[in-house]
Amino acid sequence: MAAYPVDPGDPDPSYLGFWRERHLCTLTTPRADGSPHVVPVGVTYDPEARLARVIANKSSRKVANILAAGPEGARVAVCQVDGRRWATLEGRAFVRVERERVAEAERRYAERYERAPSPNPSRVVIEIELTRAMGKAVAKAAGKS
Repeated sequence: MAAYPVDPGDPDPSYLGFWRERHLCTLTTPRADGSPHVVPVGVTYDPEARLARVIANKSSRKVANILAAGPEGARVAVCQVDGRRWATLEGRAFVRVERERVAEAERRYAERYERAPSPNPSRVVIEIELTRAMGKAVAKAAGKS
């Protein structure tokens, strides 16, 4: 199966639809030694803003990895898979602590995952400024996985 490039600011309807379905995703961040740190996360995709968002605890390893990259942000990827369908978003990640940004990320998470995240005063949001997208997200046929 070939990878198909996607404009992260103007995805086709099947790609965007796939990112609106409820799926567990992975976030890959770089460790200090350059090796990948991959963890399961919930991700929301906002093509209009060219952002992907991940809510996280400020003391998590993924947040530490991004902060260690400095003011230029960390190059990261988020990915989701469902059978033969898959999608990856790539870009520069930044940790945001502003209450309105965290609240927006929580709102989007609740919409996609159909449940509000539990309260967490240590919550931050990882905002990924998207530079690349790819995948194969053909519309799912009824009754198939």
